[in-house]
Amino acid sequence: MSTNPLLDTAGLPLFDQIQPAHVSPAMDALLAESEAALAKVTSPDVAANYDALSLLLDVPTERLGRAWGAVGHLNAVADTPELRAAFNENIPRLTEFYTRLGADEQLYAKYKAIDVQDRAEGVQQRKLTPARRRALDNALRGFVLGGAELQGEAKQRFAEIQELQAAKSQAFSEHVMDATDAFAHFASTGELDGVPDDVKAATRAAAETDGKEGHKLTLHMPSYLPVMQYATNRALREAMYRAYATRASELGASERDNTVLMQEIVALRQEEARLLGYANFADVSLVPKMAQSHQQVTDFLRDLAQRARPYAEKDMAELRDFARTECDLTDLQAWDVAFVSEKLKEARYAFSDQEVKQYFTEPTVLQGLFGLIEKLFDVTISPDTAPVWHASVRFFRIERAGKLVGQFYLDPYARAGKRPGAWMDDVRGRWARPDNGQTQTPVAHLVCNYAKGVGDKPALLTHDDVTTLFHEFGHGLHHMLTQVDDIGVAGISGVEWDAVELPSQFMENFCWEWDVVQKLTSHVDTGAHLPRALFDKMVAAKNFQSGMQTLRQIEFSLFDMRLHAEPGAEGNIQALVDAVRQEVAVNIPPAFNRFQHSFSHIFAGGYAAGYYSYKWAEVLSADAYAAFEEAATPQAGVLNAEVGRRYREAILEAGGSRSAMENFKAFRGREPSIDALLRHQGMA
Repeated sequence: MSTNPLLDTAGLPLFDQIQPAHVSPAMDALLAESEAALAKVTSPDVAANYDALSLLLDVPTERLGRAWGAVGHLNAVADTPELRAAFNENIPRLTEFYTRLGADEQLYAKYKAIDVQDRAEGVQQRKLTPARRRALDNALRGFVLGGAELQGEAKQRFAEIQELQAAKSQAFSEHVMDATDAFAHFASTGELDGVPDDVKAATRAAAETDGKEGHKLTLHMPSYLPVMQYATNRALREAMYRAYATRASELGASERDNTVLMQEIVALRQEEARLLGYANFADVSLVPKMAQSHQQVTDFLRDLAQRARPYAEKDMAELRDFARTECDLTDLQAWDVAFVSEKLKEARYAFSDQEVKQYFTEPTVLQGLFGLIEKLFDVTISPDTAPVWHASVRFFRIERAGKLVGQFYLDPYARAGKRPGAWMDDVRGRWARPDNGQTQTPVAHLVCNYAKGVGDKPALLTHDDVTTLFHEFGHGLHHMLTQVDDIGVAGISGVEWDAVELPSQFMENFCWEWDVVQKLTSHVDTGAHLPRALFDKMVAAKNFQSGMQTLRQIEFSLFDMRLHAEPGAEGNIQALVDAVRQEVAVNIPPAFNRFQHSFSHIFAGGYAAGYYSYKWAEVLSADAYAAFEEAATPQAGVLNAEVGRRYREAILEAGGSRSAMENFKAFRGREPSIDALLRHQGMA
């Protein structure tokens, strides 16, 4: 076996052995393999044949993609200066190769020849399966969007733009991570009046690790959010809010300021769009999505905003009134909103998030989640072994009838050097491999950022943490339960971006079912299940401030779409943020708020002119879940195995082998309706 672990791509990544020094030599070797494959496959002696192209080209490029994926993953969850340097050194090389691969005229010509041959056969005689036909159509579209039809200087500039975008997006992401990690406030116990005991224990332990007195507060969510929700010290809340809301902006350290990067990234995207013959980047972004135009998206968002606005205005009026009468706050500020909201929720529904959190112990939550998946989707989940990058990472396998279906890594806890947020990523996809005839099973990363337990106590999850965990597992199931053997359309591959959130948001609904929640809970001290009375209060509070939350998501989505659709919008991004807020927000943040400077989804995460996907897919996911509600019985509740089988087969197993609309109609027998979403959010 090679001494470079990144070159051993036969099995699972050797995460415990990968060092920064391995990155460049591995990329040298794997890029050389892929370059040789591209040269061979585009030569005249290789016929325009799908299987031949897949064997000669897809095998080495998939190997390259898996090794680079492992490096990128470590860069996100175990960042060090050395690894970051190695990663950044190789970004331009990888970007240049993939850009050239996606724009190669001779390769494009071979795929076009396969297309012509297949269409000439007539529908009955076609050689390509429907899944492979879909993969070919996607590939042809990808060549066009990848600049394959450009010539001369335009093609050269297109390639330069891809490299510049990759480098600038990576820098944006690093600035957000560094700005988040750089902040620390050491507070006295007195300053933390009102903050829950388990949070204080964790912040005290963090200070001790640093050899300091008091409590270490950071901008990572397990530390930041409880302070904003519970700390009675208003000055502390304001200081924390300012630090969080100005991350990676001109109001902080200049070397971490994302102001110019944002302008440059958007300008490059607009230039790319013009080279491809589009008016703006929004139109390019929407080509492979369900939505037909940026006008359709903005109309959808504005319609939803109009429906939500009366509820949001009511939410805000109630909050201001409660702040004045119960909290002695006549001037409700941004750093008061989470605090007053928590107090209002406690007063109205007679419970707190902190009370609920004592019941959601991590081992029980995972056991309940796995049990739900096993029942609905006819699988078993069990612990497995694999090399990992941190001691707290676990590995599991999913089987059906004793046969391996997929595997996943679970990295649950927040820590320094790990990107904030939660996400699912693929390690490898399902594939009937052309080199050995074996079916490669899919493997996924599931990453969260909740607080680790202190001492011998298990981690305690808020209900929001539980919902986030279910959400990411929905993505994971979409990737792992696929039965499609063509790697380009297996699992999440080839799924329209504005439908990719359907399976994730779908899973969130189970977090509001009594039969499910019982199995997710055991009190940290007594082991008791969540009491029914407390659950009923949670359900009553489910749509607490849902109007405000809906408008907040629409604010992000509309800003994103307008930024990428309107000429010159990158010239004054703050003015656009302000204009969007004036149009849709009922709670306008202070002038110093720079949320866009850490909006990694659109500047570094693939959601550019696509953030609306969360709301778009919510229509699909709510309607899909309604099928389970319609079939519910007093005995089984919503856990109907027959509906679960139909959902699994029509949506999860089909993956990207059909359009998202075809998948949805195969499950529901009709097109989606917005009614279920409005009902679920209390806005019917």
